[in-house]
Amino acid sequence: MDIIVAIDLIDGKCVRLIQGDFKRKKIYNKDPLEIAFLLENNGISRLHLVDLDGAKKGKVVHWKILEKIAKSTHLIIDFGGGIHSEEDIRTVFENGGHMATVGSIAVQKPFVLKKWIYTYGGDKILLGVDVKNNKIATNGWTKFIDFPFFDFLQEKSNHGIKKIFCTDISKDGVLLGPSFLLYKKIIKKFPNIEFIASGGISNMDDIDQLYNLGCSGVIIGKAIYENKISLSDLKDWSEKKRNKRNNKN
Repeated sequence: MDIIVAIDLIDGKCVRLIQGDFKRKKIYNKDPLEIAFLLENNGISRLHLVDLDGAKKGKVVHWKILEKIAKSTHLIIDFGGGIHSEEDIRTVFENGGHMATVGSIAVQKPFVLKKWIYTYGGDKILLGVDVKNNKIATNGWTKFIDFPFFDFLQEKSNHGIKKIFCTDISKDGVLLGPSFLLYKKIIKKFPNIEFIASGGISNMDDIDQLYNLGCSGVIIGKAIYENKISLSDLKDWSEKKRNKRNNKN
């Protein structure tokens, strides 16, 4: 299971929101590159970089930060927020993004997503599905649509999506634990999809439970910035799992 750390960007600064509310933000660092260096130096290899300004505006805004981090580190970066056009997705890949994280476009223009999967391949697209009260959220969690959640996932799977992460907005930024039951249902129903858990992770026990559920990755944000989970604990956890796997082989 990949340990993926989130950096959310507003005005070029590293922030966290509470339940997707732009009015409830906390700035953790003015320099995202400094955070990226810290992560890499502590054994983290995956970065989930979220352009919240882009999500709100409907176009990629912070591509220069993506470029700077990609050029200065070896982190595997998925970049999302505001990817709505051919220009947006090209910008992400041209500036060092390994994967493009898409959400709203999958709901609003599914034919565009199908084209991108065909053009770039399912491994290069990370579908982010954000839910609250079983409704799918779009546009930086500012709009909700009535579309049966599991039907939506089935449709995208049929189109060739191979990687999905799901955030229960009610859990995001409040450190009260992830939506284990929801994730268990998703993994059982879509065993061939690489499923990444996101939202609510608050301690190492949560990570163990997600690992045991069969998640292929876990995105951690606020728990790290609030010192609920240390980078050294994550490094130790990853090394133990790697050693255990190697011993089995």
